[in-house]
Amino acid sequence: MLAPGSTIADALRSAPLAALDARILLGHALRLTRVQLITQSQRVLGADECTLASALFQRRLDGEPIAYIVGEREFYGLMLYTTPDVLIPRPETELLVELALENAANGARVLDLGTGSGAIAIAIANSLPGAAVSAIDSSAAALAVARRNAARHGVNVEFLQSDWYGAVSSRQFDIIVSNPPYIVAGDPHLSQGDLRFEPVGALTDHADGLSALRQIVGGAPHHLAPGGWLLMEHGYDQAPAVRDLLAAQGFQEVQSWKDLAGIDRVSGGRR
Repeated sequence: MLAPGSTIADALRSAPLAALDARILLGHALRLTRVQLITQSQRVLGADECTLASALFQRRLDGEPIAYIVGEREFYGLMLYTTPDVLIPRPETELLVELALENAANGARVLDLGTGSGAIAIAIANSLPGAAVSAIDSSAAALAVARRNAARHGVNVEFLQSDWYGAVSSRQFDIIVSNPPYIVAGDPHLSQGDLRFEPVGALTDHADGLSALRQIVGGAPHHLAPGGWLLMEHGYDQAPAVRDLLAAQGFQEVQSWKDLAGIDRVSGGRR
């Protein structure tokens, strides 16, 4: 795809990708920053560099997400390791972190259910160093990624392996947060774009999209301290159903919050 003798400028100009994708991948291949790509734009690429960059370009053309190709993604100002064992952290999920921080005092006990890469738990622990943050996932591979991310940023998070509340017995928390699988089984989006490469069990509950949310809401009263908040991310059209689940369990101040796109993205309530 790239011929030896090409310059950095040639490579960016001829790449069959969106300009941002090409810049990220070429910078990754050459271990150069965005500024260095500009200041070294006339540098001639060697044969090995052309081969590596071409291979990365092809992976992106085949649909593989940028985050998996380069192995990391920024979330809440933190660069996190990202592998195919975990969902790619997304900007809309930062709303969940912001809401948790708004409602968590320093020293709060926080539980993140279905932590994946650890993005939510680590962002909270980094922003609120006095909090006692625990994070659960059923996947050992995902927890390995999450532990690497916690170590990368020097935060103290307790990682536990189980389904939902299984590992916390009768413990109580001041804040419970979750970004669970909520895509309906058979949704065509599962076979499109980046989602094709992400762990399907972290995307869909293989049912109506609400089964994981039902389990989380149903177990929350046993694990929330009085006055504690349950906050959950969900699909673009699921807010009314999630609010109904919360109300049926006796939660107070039940409401939904919109993401930057104006979509009801998080719903929650207070015990």
